[in-house]
Amino acid sequence: MSLTNPEFSPAEHGILLGIALDSIVSGLKYGKPVDISPEALPDKLVEVRACFVTLEQDGILCGCIGSLEPRTTLAEDTSHNAYAAAFRDPRFKPLQASDLESLTIQVSVLGKTEAIEFDSEADLVSQLRPGVDGLILQDNKFRGTFLPSVWESLPDPGKFLAHLKLKAGLPGDYWSDSIQMWRYTTESFTASVADIRAA
Repeated sequence: MSLTNPEFSPAEHGILLGIALDSIVSGLKYGKPVDISPEALPDKLVEVRACFVTLEQDGILCGCIGSLEPRTTLAEDTSHNAYAAAFRDPRFKPLQASDLESLTIQVSVLGKTEAIEFDSEADLVSQLRPGVDGLILQDNKFRGTFLPSVWESLPDPGKFLAHLKLKAGLPGDYWSDSIQMWRYTTESFTASVADIRAA
């Protein structure tokens, strides 16, 4: 779910979606992400930010890769994550040229992460904000995240947490006092390849 007060303009949404598509096309043609020219971009898109890029084909997930910590400019992160989502997500086959026309691209820009303090699993579940929170779970070497959009398919907080544990490589009913949890919000925007090209 996107934030109620968008940080980015519709034009900036369009630029980032265009970068994501250009990077996927570059991957199909040249086997690498598209190069970014920061001097031609709005200031907000060259800030150091983290994002996720999610790809769906006919409504079915076919790639999702992102960054949890800001390491490069938002435009560059979008380019690299779009390429990785299309060709490097180990859960799915690499995208083929014939897949492109039925593709939908979503870019989710992450806000700041905030640690959640809790003293039990029930306490943690009671603090979750369905439809709002993206979550990062970590317990020693096990780590996983769900974007806020995952609430659409897992609206129950208890089930959301159980599936996040599974994604992190832990049993769904696992609990330990060493579990750490952070929350973040995203500003997400989505368009089909046809709509991105027409913009």
